Amino acid sequence: MSDCLGEWCERIREAVARGHQLAIVGGASKDFYGRPWSEACSARLSTLAHSGIVDYEPSELSLTARAGTPLAEIEAALASQGQMLAFEPPHFAGGATLGGAIAAGLSGPRRAAAGAARDFVLGAKIIDGRGQPLAFGGRVMKNVAGYDVSRLLAGSLGTLGLITEVSLKVLPLPAASLSLRLAASQGRALELMNDWAGRALPITASAWEDAGEGGALTLRLAGSRAAVRAAQRELGGETLELEQAGAYWRHLRDQRAPFFDAAPTLWRLSLDSTTPPLDLPGTTLIEWGGALRWLRADADHKTMHAAMMAIGKGAHATLFCASLEARAAGVFQPLGSPLLALHRELKRRFDPAGVLNPGRMYAEF
Repeated sequence: MSDCLGEWCERIREAVARGHQLAIVGGASKDFYGRPWSEACSARLSTLAHSGIVDYEPSELSLTARAGTPLAEIEAALASQGQMLAFEPPHFAGGATLGGAIAAGLSGPRRAAAGAARDFVLGAKIIDGRGQPLAFGGRVMKNVAGYDVSRLLAGSLGTLGLITEVSLKVLPLPAASLSLRLAASQGRALELMNDWAGRALPITASAWEDAGEGGALTLRLAGSRAAVRAAQRELGGETLELEQAGAYWRHLRDQRAPFFDAAPTLWRLSLDSTTPPLDLPGTTLIEWGGALRWLRADADHKTMHAAMMAIGKGAHATLFCASLEARAAGVFQPLGSPLLALHRELKRRFDPAGVLNPGRMYAEF
């Protein structure tokens, strides 16, 4: 075990012995996300010192890296071999790390076409709330069998363990890619996206926003050159310049587009893609073929969560970005009794003393 990991194990054991709590962080690019750390989190434990790519097998489509490795470093290594992180994890302020990306479990514009962050996790190493190192899964796909506990870490916000290493499935970069923009109202855009989802079209990202004259729907096509050209002819619209398109999808991935700049309170709504335009106050941006809807609205969590319950079909709302006071009142959709009991039991198993990022997801754990 490296000196860094040994030190972390000792710090966690010491926190347990003293009844302290620890705030686990990477590049701090996602400090705004989730409930605020408990006031009892007297110290931060940063993973930045534990960095570097451990193993990369382009022929096996797999990469293993330490938690503190910058996403930019990983993506550069993959690009040199014509490969990518298909779930497009956001970078936000630019200091995003692999451990933080998996702990947050956030995915970018390609998620609807390629899958979520958790779908690409092959294995992981962590230090649990007892200060003991654990390993789950494997480094390549052929060595992963059975129920993969490592996927539980995706989106857990560090509440189950300090992630020290992650193994990921990677994918080849597409041979061709281009972006189109079409004029469409919100209702028409939802109809089109749901229709296209049932057809063999190489759409790897979609976004609708109010452009002031009825709205604009932007699509990214990616795949073989023949498939992309055929889809371009079929769908029509304005073709964006390559540099303009790249900047558009990066800014959307990192929530740096103008829509997000004007959003002191931002809600992230997960819905059935066929849900019609929402009758809610605020301004909307739609991604993932209609399944992800960003809402700029100064609404409290009780109001938004009640609205999701009324929609049904598994709809839920996350307070993605807001003041500390608003986040302390509630960020994620409230859990029913069975799910809450399950989450509490998972927390108890991995972190019985509650020393790792307590309350970051729910006040109850």
